[in-house]
Amino acid sequence: MKIITHKISEAKTAEIVSDELIIHSAEDGLELMANLYYQDFDKIIIHECNITPDFFDLKNGIAGEMLQKFSNYRVQLAIVGDFDKYTRKSFKDFVYESNKSRQINFVDSVSEALRRFSSN
Repeated sequence: MKIITHKISEAKTAEIVSDELIIHSAEDGLELMANLYYQDFDKIIIHECNITPDFFDLKNGIAGEMLQKFSNYRVQLAIVGDFDKYTRKSFKDFVYESNKSRQINFVDSVSEALRRFSSN
């Protein structure tokens, strides 16, 4: 796993880059957030390919549990990927509502994630 640091004003954003799955469970997401938070990162970008596919099936609760932790600790998260392949209405609604709050963002590029973070 590699961490690329992006600076937006005074805030540090961590972009996680890896060829492997990083998040297998909600606990993995919390651990990643805590480790980066203690390295003074306020915002995190992770790629869809680094998250278990189970995350994108809302029935099992992984997404809800993990994203609630990010919201509680006020650490902004952007998940970068192609979300058009997830056709369930519940997931599309989840993405829409998440993107409205700007705390959790589902975006199609790192540049879009950085743009959203800079506008907060």
